[in-house]
Amino acid sequence: MLATNRFGTFFGVSQKVLDSVWQALTSPTGESATYISMEIGADLDVFHPVRNKLHQLEITEHPDESINRFLQLFLKGPVKIPNYSGGLGILAGDTLKSFADCKIPIVGISLLYRKGYFSQMVDSKIGQVAWAADWAPENTPGLYLLHDPKSPTQPLTIEVPFYDLQGIRSVACAHLWLKMEINEALDYFVPEILLDYQTPQSPSWIQDAAQHLYDSSSEKVKATQRRLLGVGVVPAMEALGITSRTIHLNEQHGVGVVLSLISQLLQNEHGPQYETKATDQDILTAAAEVAKRLVFTIHTPVKAGHDRFNISVFDDLISPFCKHALNLLAREEHNNYVYNFTAMAMKLNRATNSVSRLHKEVTQKQFPQYADKITAITNGVHHLTWTSDAKAELYDTFPELHNWRRDPSVFAKAETLLRHNKFRTYFEQAWRTDTMILVDYVNRMLTTHRNQRLATWIDPPNYLSYLSMEEASLDHTTFTLGFARRFSTYKRADLIFEDLDRLTAMITENNWPVNFIFAGKAHPSDEPGQDLIRNVLAVQEELYQKSHGLAKLVFIPGYDMHVAKMMVAGSHAWLNSPKRPLEASGTSGMKAAMNGVPNISIMDGWWVEGYHDGRTGWKFGYEDSISHEHFSEQPSSLLYNEDSASFYTVFPEMLRWFYDPALHNQYIDKCIANLSLNCPIFNTHRMAAEYVARYDLDLAPTVKREMKKFRSLYCSDPSFHEQSK
Repeated sequence: MLATNRFGTFFGVSQKVLDSVWQALTSPTGESATYISMEIGADLDVFHPVRNKLHQLEITEHPDESINRFLQLFLKGPVKIPNYSGGLGILAGDTLKSFADCKIPIVGISLLYRKGYFSQMVDSKIGQVAWAADWAPENTPGLYLLHDPKSPTQPLTIEVPFYDLQGIRSVACAHLWLKMEINEALDYFVPEILLDYQTPQSPSWIQDAAQHLYDSSSEKVKATQRRLLGVGVVPAMEALGITSRTIHLNEQHGVGVVLSLISQLLQNEHGPQYETKATDQDILTAAAEVAKRLVFTIHTPVKAGHDRFNISVFDDLISPFCKHALNLLAREEHNNYVYNFTAMAMKLNRATNSVSRLHKEVTQKQFPQYADKITAITNGVHHLTWTSDAKAELYDTFPELHNWRRDPSVFAKAETLLRHNKFRTYFEQAWRTDTMILVDYVNRMLTTHRNQRLATWIDPPNYLSYLSMEEASLDHTTFTLGFARRFSTYKRADLIFEDLDRLTAMITENNWPVNFIFAGKAHPSDEPGQDLIRNVLAVQEELYQKSHGLAKLVFIPGYDMHVAKMMVAGSHAWLNSPKRPLEASGTSGMKAAMNGVPNISIMDGWWVEGYHDGRTGWKFGYEDSISHEHFSEQPSSLLYNEDSASFYTVFPEMLRWFYDPALHNQYIDKCIANLSLNCPIFNTHRMAAEYVARYDLDLAPTVKREMKKFRSLYCSDPSFHEQSK
């Protein structure tokens, strides 16, 4: 499990695996792809194949100290890698894991943030409190500081140029880290290259800008982060010998790579003086050539997710040539003072995709000039990451699901288990285990907060922490509704509490106890998003009192992948309440589906495709046609009254099916339908196969056949399928 190359020594794969992966990524043919993402989420406490293998083999130590050092790190080292904020980063991590499972030659590139996104504390009066998430990459298993082959005692370093108002050049220097995304069989991996600008050679303002993911303390800091990512890609590829002819932009954040590739082409044509020799037409021609290498995925219709900068922000960041190129390629048509990097990425590519079928329609309305080139690849999730241990043991037990770990398409056979009494019984037992894990976690948290009240200045975020343990404790047999995601206004976290009288009436009149478990973060600069957290906290006591203690609302601070996995597996239904059509996809509901948990959701994003005429869950809210007026995020346009009223008509049916013994089997039918209908579709293996079709890679015959099989499970966009025939 120890392997070396000229960049370092690595643990978890054989020398043969390391050599074969690196050979594919550095092949002169360029038959690989480079995947650029501002964030990548892959915490080791939700998927840790190397540690799992060590436990399976009962290996706890090794006589060779060089091996034992790695062994102890993987067995006992930290498991958090806070290089993600939420859905986009976790999706990137899931995608790279599936590429590794499917043995697709891909390399990921992102930034390394030494202060992470942020750590979250929640105070009942103040709301969210954010502070830096300090961590130590050098002590994290699976992360390696790469060495310079020419000087093995020194870190491998790249340079990214910056220019001030006088055109004077300064240099940002990044050390290259490698995170190995190793598959469960340990016979393939995808390298993630993380650019660490916290180096002594970098100017202090660069180091400051690179510390926090999505630091929005100023427009200059935001623009600097984008440049550090995008313009760092080509130097990183060159330093490692990566030859990918396809570059995938996972959102527009890394679009600066286009400027590097244009410069390369023009330098080859005009020599070192290309910046003064190249004409506008030369730049446009080079940009068109570069576009042939790019695949672009747009993830959101929300304005805050699109990178738009006043052009003056770049006056002291980039060279006059780069600014001239941006004037040609990124300046908004109707606002000459703004660079629109989302529109630039939309323009310069050979393939653009949205992340669900409905999102394709929305994106075509937002970017009508590119409507013909926009296709859909509906998101998925990595089934091995998000399936709970109890459900995984269940799936392993039944021959109908044989090989589900390697091939999620076998879940289609779960339909035969619909009337399998033993499976239904074991499914409910596994579900009970998952709910107990979640509820026990919440009860311990409430106790901890109760005990800390006198020891800290923080007021516990949950009203239940002010009650006795007997009154406050959650019961695992109580219906539990889960909600966890980024707190942003369009996601309407507080929607279902719009009319507490109506909500509590249905609970008390029928004596249906309900646990509402919420979690999520709001960006530190998003005050309306933080207001949503405060709104949820503010209704806890009233909800409890009006329901006579039957309804208990809990907010879990410090939302991360571990909390998410507990929640999607242990909840009895998963809530998603965005304003349609502003949720481009949404993947938390897919994670619930991997565990057979039904969704109750607005008909937005993936749920339009995953609802299956009600066989897999419930829908509520507005679902008619969409137009530009529906893109508004103004408070008056968020449809709180209409969509909450719709929820209150649906929620009693869910509770009745869950609690009534005569109807409970129908609830379990929906659970098993999620396994047979949604698990084969909404996984990142299928999604990866659809991306591979856009990458147009010449793969090994066995891999080609597997990709074709996964694509046959579901076609996100029949129009692309027809074009590619």
